[in-house]
Amino acid sequence: MSTVIAIIVCFALFLGGLLLFGIAPTLPDWQAAVFFAGILCVAASLAIPVHLLPKLE
Repeated sequence: MSTVIAIIVCFALFLGGLLLFGIAPTLPDWQAAVFFAGILCVAASLAIPVHLLPKLE
């Protein structure tokens, strides 16, 4: 059951990162910070299944 929850969290992080990529150009003052946050979200969504899930099983 924890694997299913982890997959849902990773998918939400991935979609949230893509959303941050999309809204970054509309925020002139926070453009770089929001884009960088999107990079971090997408990186975390890929790192969790690769590095953390095998250790939890």
